[in-house]
Amino acid sequence: MAKKLFFIALLFTGLVACKSKSAYKYSEDIVTKERSLTTPIETTEDKVEKYIAARQYDSIAIAGEDMEKLVQQKIDEINSMPVPDAEGADDFKTASIRYFKYIKSLYTGYKNLGEAETEEARQEVVDELQKLVKDKPSVISDMQAAQRKYADANGFKVK
Repeated sequence: MAKKLFFIALLFTGLVACKSKSAYKYSEDIVTKERSLTTPIETTEDKVEKYIAARQYDSIAIAGEDMEKLVQQKIDEINSMPVPDAEGADDFKTASIRYFKYIKSLYTGYKNLGEAETEEARQEVVDELQKLVKDKPSVISDMQAAQRKYADANGFKVK
C-alpha cells in the first residue's frame, strides 16, 4: 500500500512539474516574440523621428505599415501557439494579445500620420498617438501583472 501511495505521489509530482515546464516555456516563447521586436522598434523610431523632421510623410506611412505587419505577424504566431494545460494560460494569452495589439496600434497611428492629407488631419492623428503613449505605462503594467499572476499560478518566476 505504501509503495502504491509513493508511486501515485511521484506520478502526481511529475505531472505538476511537466505542467509548470510547459507553462514556463509558453511564457518564455511570448517574451521572445516581444524581444524580437526591440531592434525593429528602435530602428523604426529613429527613422520616423528623421522623417518627421524632414516632413517625409510618405516614408512615415511606409515605416508604420512595415511595423504594423511585423507586429501582426507576432500576434498571428501567438494565436497559432498551442495554449498549455496550465492555470491561467488563456488569460495570459489574452493579455499578451492585448499588449501586442497596443504596440500595433502605435504603428497604425504612424501609418495614419503619414497618410493624412492635411495638417489638421495630421494633428488629429498626433493627438490620438499622444493618448496612446499616455496609456503605455498602464498597458505595460497590465501585461506584467498578467504574466506574474500566470507565473505564480504555475510555480515559476518571471525573469
